[in-house]
Amino acid sequence: MEKVAVVGCGSYMDQGYGCPGEWRCLKAAALGEGNFDEPAAVVAFVKCECPGRTVVPALGMAAKLSEIKPDKIYLSSCLANAKPGCPYTSAQDLAALIQEKTGTQVVLGTHEYH
Repeated sequence: MEKVAVVGCGSYMDQGYGCPGEWRCLKAAALGEGNFDEPAAVVAFVKCECPGRTVVPALGMAAKLSEIKPDKIYLSSCLANAKPGCPYTSAQDLAALIQEKTGTQVVLGTHEYH
């Protein structure tokens, strides 16, 4: 089973935009739906806090503390498809930064649930 980390938009989670932390991302991973090719084990769920400076260190700390390096990192659908978008960076630029710093493939979006 693939091991994955999910990065959620902290602003969406904190403001209650239907993202409690995030059950839809966890459901999609467990069932292998949305952008997951097969069921996956979520080994870390990290909030991206504005302006996003701590997301890479937080992912590193999650992997260190859990002693599990994820096979892939997913940007949650609320982060990847935010409307209005993040005022600090695009999902594509954040994904490129995370991938560059961690050496782990980053996937934009987790699910298609509404």
